[in-house]
Amino acid sequence: MTERAWSIRLAGRRDIGDLLEIEREQFPEPWSRRMLLDELSMVESRRYSVAVESGRVIGYLGLMFVLDEVHVNTLGVRARDEGRGVATSLLEEAWPAAVERGATRATLEVAVSNERAQALYRRFGFAPVGVRRNYYARAGEDALVLWADLPGTERDEVTPTL
Repeated sequence: MTERAWSIRLAGRRDIGDLLEIEREQFPEPWSRRMLLDELSMVESRRYSVAVESGRVIGYLGLMFVLDEVHVNTLGVRARDEGRGVATSLLEEAWPAAVERGATRATLEVAVSNERAQALYRRFGFAPVGVRRNYYARAGEDALVLWADLPGTERDEVTPTL
């Protein structure tokens, strides 16, 4: 695990203001208050966690569970906290929880121009399997579709051949 000055806990309604700030700061199509509240309320199929340092939310991760898969819905870190390992620690903390819920594979979409995020995801075993054209419509940008086998599951011991 990454050595860090922050803690990670499950997100709650009290974090909505911070999540909205991160959304507006980081994403060209930020989620609304209603969308975030809806996501936080779906505890059977969602898991949202926050990284907190000195009482301030500096990053968050949102996961959605479908059958034996986990989808990374969102991952955001405040701009002034980028490059410190916050996103890495959020993913490191989430994977065992995802496996515990029965997930064996993970997927996500990432902007084709977001090379920094792609490098992070490659470190977690994600590989591109396709492109979603104009996925980020407001920005007019395509998304790479990435998949990975989760560590600690039977799937990660088998290397698929294409």
